[in-house]
Amino acid sequence: MKALVGVCTCENVDSLEEFTPAQQRRIKRIIDWRLIPALEIMYGASLMDRKNISNAFITLSFFITYTLFSLPMPILCRKMGSPRLLPGLCFMWGCVIIGFGFAKHWSDLVGLRIVLGFIEDGFFPGCIYLLSTWFTRYEVAKRYAVFYAIGGIGTALTGILAYGMMQLDGLGGLAGWQWILVLQGLLTCVCAVIGGLAIVQFPYVEKKKPSRWFLKPEEIDFVVRRLEQDRSDVDAEPFSFRKYFQAAKDIKVWGFALVFFCTTTVAYPFAFFLPIILHDTLGFGLALSQSLVAPPYVMAVLIMYATAWYSDRYRSRAPAIVFNCAVALTGLLILGFASRGSARYFGAFLAAAGASANMTATLAYQANRVRGQWKRAFSSATLSSLGGIGGVCGSLKFRSQDAGHRRHSITCATLSLYFWLQNKRADRGEIVINKLPGFRYTL
Repeated sequence: MKALVGVCTCENVDSLEEFTPAQQRRIKRIIDWRLIPALEIMYGASLMDRKNISNAFITLSFFITYTLFSLPMPILCRKMGSPRLLPGLCFMWGCVIIGFGFAKHWSDLVGLRIVLGFIEDGFFPGCIYLLSTWFTRYEVAKRYAVFYAIGGIGTALTGILAYGMMQLDGLGGLAGWQWILVLQGLLTCVCAVIGGLAIVQFPYVEKKKPSRWFLKPEEIDFVVRRLEQDRSDVDAEPFSFRKYFQAAKDIKVWGFALVFFCTTTVAYPFAFFLPIILHDTLGFGLALSQSLVAPPYVMAVLIMYATAWYSDRYRSRAPAIVFNCAVALTGLLILGFASRGSARYFGAFLAAAGASANMTATLAYQANRVRGQWKRAFSSATLSSLGGIGGVCGSLKFRSQDAGHRRHSITCATLSLYFWLQNKRADRGEIVINKLPGFRYTL
C-alpha cells in the first residue's frame, strides 16, 4: 500500500539526487527533441494527406477502416518496435497518396482511401502510446500539445500549399490536383525516412539496448526510475490476450474513449470541410477559401498549448476539457447563426480552437488515469478507434439532401426530448406509459 501511495502522489519524481536540476532539464530536452519532432512531422503529413479530398462519402470510407484495426496496433508497436512500425506505416501511406494522383475513376479513390485508413490506423495510437511511456503523468499534456500543434499547422497550411501546387497544372501532362497528391505523397515518404532515423524505442528497451546519439546508460536509468516513481509500470508484462483485453472491464477506458469520440465528431469533419464552408456558405472565392483555413488553426495551436500548460501546471484535466467544449460550442453557434460573414469567420476561429485543443486535453486525461503497459496500450487503441467512429459520424451527420431545412435532425431531436420528458413524468408517478407500469421509452 505504501508503494502504491508513493506512485500515485507523483510529488517526488524530480527528487533523485544523482543529477542536478539543470542536468535533469537537459535530459528531458534530449527526449523531447528526439521523439516529438519526428512524430509530429509524420502526423502532420498524415493530417495533410487526409484532407486532400473533402468528399463526405470518401471521407467516410477512410474512417471505416481507420476504426477497425486500432486494437492490434499497439501490440505490433511493442513487438516490432516503434522505430520500424511507425515510419514504415508513414512510408506506406505516402505511397498510397502518390497512387491517388494517378487514379482514373471515383471507385479508385474510394478503394485507395480504404487502404489509407487501414495503414494510418496504427500510427496515431502508436504515437500517443509511445509518448505516454516516456513522460510522467503531469508532463504529457504539453508534449501532446506540441505533437498535435504541427499537425494543426499542417492543417492550416494545406490549403495554401494546395493552391500553390495547383499552379503546376498541365506540367508533365498532369493536372493540378494530381500534382497536389503526388507531391504530398513524396513529402510524406521523406518525413517517414526522417522519422526512421530519429525515433527511439520504449524506455525499458532503451535500457537494455540504447539507441545511438541518444541518452547515456546512466541517464536512461534515471528516466526509468522517474517513471517507476510516477506510476511503476515501465516494464511490460509478457503479452497475453487475456491481460490485454482485461482492460475492457474498466469503465474509465470507455469513458475516455467516449469523450474523445465527442471531440472528434466536431474536430475531424470541421478540419475536412472548413474550405467548403468558407466557399459555399460564406461566399469566399476558391483561392481565398483555401488560404483562410490557416488563421483559425494558428489560433487553435495557441489555445491548445495554453490549456495544456494550465492542466500540467495545476494538475487539473477536466476543467480544461470543459473550457474547450464551451469555446467550440460558442464558435459553432456563431458560425451557424451570425448574419455577418466576418462574425461567422470569427466563429470558425473559436470552433477550430476549442475542438483541436480538446484532442490533446483528452489524451492527457486518459494517460493520467491508466496504469500498466498493456492497459495503457488497450486504452490508447480504444481511444483512437472511437475517435475514428466520431469521424464517421461527423462525415454523415449533415446530409446535402437535408440542406436548408434539416427536418430529419429536428424531428429526431424533438422526439428524443419528448420521450425523455415522458420518462421523467413516469418516474415521478404522474403518468403510466402505454398502460404498463414500469414501461419506459428507450432513448
